[in-house]
Amino acid sequence: MMNMPTVGEAEKLIEEKLGGWFDVVISHIPNFIVAIVIALVFSILARYAGKLMKNVLRRSLDSTQIADLMASIFKVIVLCIGLFIALDFVGLKGTVTSLLAGAGIVGLAIGFAFQDMTENLIAGIAMGIRKPFKAGDVIETDDVFGSIHSINLRNTLIESFYGQLILVPNKVLFRNILKNYTTLGVRRIEVPVGISYGDDIEKAKDVIVDKINEFDFVIRKDETAVYAEGFGDSSINLLVWFWIKYPGEPDFMTVRHKGVVAVKQALDEADISIPFPIRTLDFGIKGGEKLDAMIGDHVKPSSQGKG
Repeated sequence: MMNMPTVGEAEKLIEEKLGGWFDVVISHIPNFIVAIVIALVFSILARYAGKLMKNVLRRSLDSTQIADLMASIFKVIVLCIGLFIALDFVGLKGTVTSLLAGAGIVGLAIGFAFQDMTENLIAGIAMGIRKPFKAGDVIETDDVFGSIHSINLRNTLIESFYGQLILVPNKVLFRNILKNYTTLGVRRIEVPVGISYGDDIEKAKDVIVDKINEFDFVIRKDETAVYAEGFGDSSINLLVWFWIKYPGEPDFMTVRHKGVVAVKQALDEADISIPFPIRTLDFGIKGGEKLDAMIGDHVKPSSQGKG
């Protein structure tokens, strides 16, 4: 039969246990103090580092939301580093390992649960760093063509030239081919026109180039050019190319309108025709025979027989 300890023995045992724990706590007090100091230092450091990072990112990125998010992530990373160092300093290496493993599992679960949102978020951050466009730029991607209205973490708001606001997920802009018409500050205008087969192509080229270069909005005047594109059904097809500042004044539609008008005026002044569609009917089996000739050939034998 097991002997129960007396009250005195129980008190002695409790005192020994408490004393041992107290000795352990006393021996670890310096480590606890150092850990608290480390945590406080990293907390202050994270605050100032976050503010500094936010100011730097806001100057370098166009989206304040992306800048604030990245600054907050940086602040949290600094805080976590300080926490892990503090825990490790007091001998809680297992706790640090468990926290890291748990954070990884939670992050993986969140990534799968919010895959679309996460993808748009990452694409927004990546575009904020790469800066393929900024607010006010004119871009084209897929079926969207317009100017950037605003950029946030998940979507980009584009104002089309028909007056609509189009919300485009960031992953669409990040994945697909993107045309930015504003980056270089210039744009080439192309005006197609046809002249009759009876007119001189070189003469048409000279008069058109001279007329286009009279405009003040035309830049790189030495690159204004007219090229023969090919043979059309009723005309020789030409392409008129000239450069303008873009975006700028006058706007693109006005410039193209003035270009078309100038080409028409130049050709009219030079007595060069822009032909309507022409159809030539060939009635011969082997080609080259006109309708009146065929009628004449059939009428003559009939008239001679009656005489």
